[in-house]
Amino acid sequence: MIQRIQTIWLLLSSVTIFALFLFPYVQFFDSNGIAMALKVNGILSSSGGENQLSSSFGFILQAIATVILGVLPLFTIINYKNRKKQITIIIITIVLIILFGAWLFMSASNAVAEVNKTISIDNIGIGALLVPLYVVFQLLALKGINKDTKLIKS
Repeated sequence: MIQRIQTIWLLLSSVTIFALFLFPYVQFFDSNGIAMALKVNGILSSSGGENQLSSSFGFILQAIATVILGVLPLFTIINYKNRKKQITIIIITIVLIILFGAWLFMSASNAVAEVNKTISIDNIGIGALLVPLYVVFQLLALKGINKDTKLIKS
């Protein structure tokens, strides 16, 4: 049930993080000229019009973490009657997404370093922009919850 604007922000943050399954966070060419794209569920290689997704244990963990980060805002919405709990969940979520962003950067750096390249603005994908957008939506939801708290106290 939509109570206030923070519900919209929390839904948008959930959709934003789930979009990491669709959009790569880093794109590059390997030494053979094969296009590679890093997604949270694996490395997508594209050669000769054929796409192949290869996944390792690290990417499986990233996919699980992405699902957890996508479900946390929905859990926050369900707890609309307990604003203190909502604030706590949002703060924990923001800390987790910052750690998740660092994890994505480290895995991207390692993958790109394997082909003797470095991460630059040229190979940053749309997925890399979704993590900061998630934080913005969480902060906007936090602002809405704080407004509700002030409204109730007055």
